[in-house]
Amino acid sequence: MTRASVVGAGMTAFGVHESTLSELFATAALDAYDDAGVGPADIDAFYFGNAMGGQTENDTHLAPKLATEVGIAGVPAQRFEDACATSASAFKNAVQAVDAGIHDTVLVGGVERCTPETGNGTGEMTRIFASASHRQYEQPTGLTFPGVFALMTKRHMHVYGTTEEQLAHVAVKNHRNGTYNPRAHFGREATVEEVLDSPIVADPFRLMDCCPFSDGAAAVIVTSDDLADSYDAPVDVTGVGQATDLVPLGLKSTLYATQAARDASAKAYEQADITANDVDFAEVHDCFTGAEVLASEAIGFFEDGEGGPAAAAGRSALDGDRPINPSGGLKAKGHPIGATGTAQIVELTEQLRGDVGERQIDDATCGLAHNLGGDAGTTVISVMEVRG
Repeated sequence: MTRASVVGAGMTAFGVHESTLSELFATAALDAYDDAGVGPADIDAFYFGNAMGGQTENDTHLAPKLATEVGIAGVPAQRFEDACATSASAFKNAVQAVDAGIHDTVLVGGVERCTPETGNGTGEMTRIFASASHRQYEQPTGLTFPGVFALMTKRHMHVYGTTEEQLAHVAVKNHRNGTYNPRAHFGREATVEEVLDSPIVADPFRLMDCCPFSDGAAAVIVTSDDLADSYDAPVDVTGVGQATDLVPLGLKSTLYATQAARDASAKAYEQADITANDVDFAEVHDCFTGAEVLASEAIGFFEDGEGGPAAAAGRSALDGDRPINPSGGLKAKGHPIGATGTAQIVELTEQLRGDVGERQIDDATCGLAHNLGGDAGTTVISVMEVRG
C-alpha cells in the first residue's frame, strides 16, 4: 500500500563546504523544488533534520531559520534529532503525517557540517559525535563510535569467522560505486591491499574501514498518494519502520544482531507487503565496513554470518544479486550526519526513476534505506517502489 510518494529530490555534493548551514540546505531544497516542479506556495509543512549544529556552530532553532531561507516561513516547521538517523526520522514522520491526511505536501531534509570548516578539528568533532553514546556508562571510558562498531564487529568475527579481508571488500566496493557518483566525497578506487595497509583506528577497523566527516545537505518533496499522479515522476513509499535497541551496548543480549534494524525492517516489510527477497537494492548505514555487514544481515539480504563472505564474493556489488550502497554509501559518498538519511531517500528515488547513469541497478523496482543512529540504538527503515 502506498503511504506517500516522493515527487522531488535534491542534494549537494558531499565533502568540504565553506557555505553556511542555511546556504547548503537551500541549495538542496531548491533543487528538490525544481525537480518536483513546485514552489514555496505548494509546501504545507517542513520536517527537518540536524543533529549537531548547536554543538558545532552555535546554531540552533534551525527549522524556522531554514524555512525562511527557502521561502516557506509560516508553515509548521519541526527539527528532528536522532543522532545519525536524524533526517530519516524526519522523513518517517513526514510520511506518517501525509498518510494520516495532516498535510498534503511536505518538504523534508537535513543538513550538517562536520569538517574543519566548522572550526572544529577531528578531535573536537569526535568528542561531539561521542555525545550520542551513553553519558554515564560509555563516555567516561573514552568509547567513541569507531570503538562502538569495532566491538560489535569483533563479536561477529568471533562467532562467524568474518575476516578483515572481507571487511576490506566492503570498502573497495563502496569506493568503486563512489566513482560513478559525482556528488560523492571520495570518487576514487581503492584496493583490498590499500585498505589492509591503512593505519589502525580501532581494531579491527583501519582508516579505510571508516567513513569520513563530511558537509552536505539533502531534501525531498513528499506528497499524498492522491496528489502523486499530478507530478511527472512520483516514487511511492510503501513501508516505513522505526525501532530502538538497548543503550548502552553492554545491555544488548546479542551485540552484533542490531536488533532495532531487524524490528524496523520487519515493520517496513509488513507495511509494504513484501519480503527481503522482493527488494532489488539497499542503501545501508555503512559508517564502518563492519556496520554494512551487520546491516546486510539485519535487513535479511543475507543469513547471519554470510554478510562478510557475500561482500568478498561480489554479491553486494552493482552487478551482484544483492546490490548494497550503489551511491558509494557513507564510506565513499560521505556522512554529513543530519543529511545522511534523506540522501539515502534521494538515491532510492533517482535509482527507481532510472536516472543514475553508470551506477544504475538494472530493472530496479523496489529499494530499501537503512539509517541507524548512535550505537545502533535507533534505526529507521524505508521501502520505496516504482509507482504501479
